[in-house]
Amino acid sequence: MASALVPPPSPGPTIGRFPIAGLVRRARRIKGLGQRQMARFAKVSPSTVGKVEAGSMTPSLAVLERLLAAAGLYLTVVDQEGRVIQPMADREDVHDGAGRRYPSHLDTILDPEQGEWWGDIYGLARPPETYHRSSADREARRRRSQWEVRVAQHRNVPPPPIVQDYY
Repeated sequence: MASALVPPPSPGPTIGRFPIAGLVRRARRIKGLGQRQMARFAKVSPSTVGKVEAGSMTPSLAVLERLLAAAGLYLTVVDQEGRVIQPMADREDVHDGAGRRYPSHLDTILDPEQGEWWGDIYGLARPPETYHRSSADREARRRRSQWEVRVAQHRNVPPPPIVQDYY
């Protein structure tokens, strides 16, 4: 008689590979809080804490932050190597001619030099700021910058090539 394999129960909602219910329970244990105490500190009902811990409710980001903060914990963003990602700084003094922010995925160039703006080849007046539009150029500049920052680690490695971008 063959026994049927029963799949493990679903952990409920997750953040990445981590079950939210387990994170909230761990937070309570770290601080030594009961569900009612955590609920009071997080300004939610005790039933909300119970439902989140049971995996039957997915809390909003604001509620999850409050639950973790009740135990002195914070949400953060990390990359694949576990390094904390810092948010980009907002600069109120750098906007295009229409008052918009430059695209966040592009590296803004303040006070561009000759050849750093696509309009230079047409003799256009250079703006006070611009950015590199070519993804190949941006990637080459990032590789070069990373190599320069880590030059001690790459002492015997030749530098990446310098790419000229003509937009």
